[in-house]
Amino acid sequence: MERRDAIVIGAGFAGMYMLHRLRQLGLSTIVFEAGTDVGGTWYWNRYPGARCDVESLEYSYQFDEALQQEWEWSERYSSQPEILDYARHVADRFALRDDIAFSTRVQSSVYSQETGFWTVTTEEGRCCEARFVIAATGCLSVPNEPRLPGKESFAGEVYHTGRWPHEAVDFTGKRVGVIGTGSSAIQSIPLIAEQASQLTVFQRTPNYSVPAQNAPLSPELVQRIKARYEDLRERNKLQVIGFGARHPRNDGFAMEMTEEEREAQFERHWEQGGLLFGAAFGDLFLDQEANSLAAEFVRKKIRSKVNDPELAEKLSPDSTIFCKRLCADSGYFETYNRDNVTLVDINETPVESITESGVRTSVAEHKFDCLVYATGFDAMTGALSRIDIRGREGRTLKDKWLEGPKTYLGLETVGFPNFFMVTGPGSPSVLTNMLPSIEQHVEFIADAIAYLREHDLREIEPEQSAEDAWVEHVNEVAQGTLYPTCNSWYLGANIPGKPRVFLPLLGFPDYVAKCQEVVARGYEGFRLS
Repeated sequence: MERRDAIVIGAGFAGMYMLHRLRQLGLSTIVFEAGTDVGGTWYWNRYPGARCDVESLEYSYQFDEALQQEWEWSERYSSQPEILDYARHVADRFALRDDIAFSTRVQSSVYSQETGFWTVTTEEGRCCEARFVIAATGCLSVPNEPRLPGKESFAGEVYHTGRWPHEAVDFTGKRVGVIGTGSSAIQSIPLIAEQASQLTVFQRTPNYSVPAQNAPLSPELVQRIKARYEDLRERNKLQVIGFGARHPRNDGFAMEMTEEEREAQFERHWEQGGLLFGAAFGDLFLDQEANSLAAEFVRKKIRSKVNDPELAEKLSPDSTIFCKRLCADSGYFETYNRDNVTLVDINETPVESITESGVRTSVAEHKFDCLVYATGFDAMTGALSRIDIRGREGRTLKDKWLEGPKTYLGLETVGFPNFFMVTGPGSPSVLTNMLPSIEQHVEFIADAIAYLREHDLREIEPEQSAEDAWVEHVNEVAQGTLYPTCNSWYLGANIPGKPRVFLPLLGFPDYVAKCQEVVARGYEGFRLS
């Protein structure tokens, strides 16, 4: 039996940094990665237009100053190929591939109460024991496959945005159907439309989207930021979402402004572009009336972009804005002005089945050469639930989480000692800039392992009371906002049968402060043995 001090599952940004930190502690570590290279979500998500919605200069590692200074981003919002190049650069710079087993998918992770070791088995039959297992499996890494009758019968080309081919896909002259209008669809549809002879988009729920206002980065701006990079990073740590300190935000309330003042403020943030449109006022996530004003502002913008008034209404959401992750686009709504683009509202004409030649709705059959499923992910818990993880008494993690995930700080769960999660459910994760959240989690885990070794301790596991209190806290925070008011993947609502539980925690600074307090009190809430 192969033995290491630690096993890491996944070689995305979390897994790479985890390996680096464990090496610094002198721990022998192996990383198991299903893909053929590093990059995680940016390795798998190669669909046309795939791009980060956090600015490049902030969506990057900050643990190494030389790395920060040497890497050059080309655009305000970096594209998937550039982010993947960055991940590869980091892997090369720190020689990380030496301890990564690629094309290796983890099948099970089983804890032994007798030995205190975890045994990790891969689908290829490789077995490895370790005292510590760290799941760096990603929050958005398991594609949500649509459950449509006849899905296997389609004779044309089929793609999923979350599992795109590595080679280029050419839609030139083809009839293409896209099912879904979430973030990946909003990014890919404008580019697919430029190639396809006919593009038909099947929409169930329209999404709010703001212009990304993407542009090349000027050398002068980069120089200014890099000259005071540490200051920007520290100010970002004070932001609720962990980024955006470089741009103005307004903590005042929309309801306290005149209509003219509100419109001007919304307009400024719209022109600024990106997700920080939500920072126009401090009450947009808390007060339904204020939220409705922001929603109507975006709907007016959609109406101004789409020539056909009836089509514009179909593309305009009537739900609470921000309760789903806001999308950032480059010409999405304008795409529907093209002669070769058609929208099918499946609320009016539901999809009945996939056929050999296309998609049949209640009123017609649409014939296609290609189908693209832009149906999102089994978020936050999907990757973990696909692995047979067994803790004390042989209990599976899937069984423990049957009614929803339960963790302490999003880092560990009772009954699974020394099994850590990076940005797990119950942590800020997807409500923040993922890179700083990843770094904070990795550093907490590495420091906890170092603490155990320094004090001749073997295991760390949450106390039941701490876990219960944390789950209650996460839900209380969510209930104080508008997040739970709509069906979103934050709640697992996009996956049939998945428990409706708010998965992430809102508030990066408060979370970091809590973690620091836990450590200062000798890992309060954890049982060390």
